[in-house]
Amino acid sequence: MSLGISTSTAVPRSHGLARLSRADGRLRRLHQQGCMRILMPRGRAEAVLVNTAGGIAGGDRLTTEIHAGSGERLTLTTQAAERVYRSTGAVGRVSNLLALEDGARIDWLPQETILFEGASLERRLTVTMAESATLLAVESLVFGRAAHGEVLQHLHLRDHWRIHRGARLIHAEAVRLDAMPTGQATLNGVRAVATLILVAPGAGDGLDAARALIPQGAEAGISALPDMLVARFLAPSSQALRAVLIPLIGHFRAGPPPRVWQL
Repeated sequence: MSLGISTSTAVPRSHGLARLSRADGRLRRLHQQGCMRILMPRGRAEAVLVNTAGGIAGGDRLTTEIHAGSGERLTLTTQAAERVYRSTGAVGRVSNLLALEDGARIDWLPQETILFEGASLERRLTVTMAESATLLAVESLVFGRAAHGEVLQHLHLRDHWRIHRGARLIHAEAVRLDAMPTGQATLNGVRAVATLILVAPGAGDGLDAARALIPQGAEAGISALPDMLVARFLAPSSQALRAVLIPLIGHFRAGPPPRVWQL
């Protein structure tokens, strides 16, 4: 006799889609679906992305699409650090797409992504921007939960960046990790890493000023082209990483990071 109880072993998956478009000084589109939400503090062109699922598990699919019209300025961040949980085999996939028209500016400043032991994540950041637009993008990764004394041994990470400016692909990179590298020629026990990219007319002119903001002894490097500046950071903890990142973000924004970074 059936009691109506399912014996399926399928694991629930989270799917989320968030779309935001701003043009002519107004919010033109706001679409939220599934586990993704967008909060916009009143009086500020700032959007806070919220994953109501509480983290990313294997098989989850999250997509964010942001459009800034001519002359618009938008700041995107996350409510808290994103957690990527241990996977039983499926991959969690995150796709972030940014579009900037003439003279627009987007500051893409999510808080850290924390990878748990056995996490499986494939993430893409794709940017299409006009030559007169400005992009400030920061992504941080934390390997393991420090409060639990967690040291990662196994993970699946694919992280892709593609930035198109005008009609050209100006930046492409791909990170692949299938286990934590620990040798002196690799991460050597580092617990947190970050990449900061600034793309704007004359961005490279700020190279010396940016280098001057990095504390002595910090593991960081900055390089530049005329219209692009790329910085990389290694740190023993997320707190140490923030201590180096926040002055640089403030410098390039002419103001502090989003308020939720300080909560």
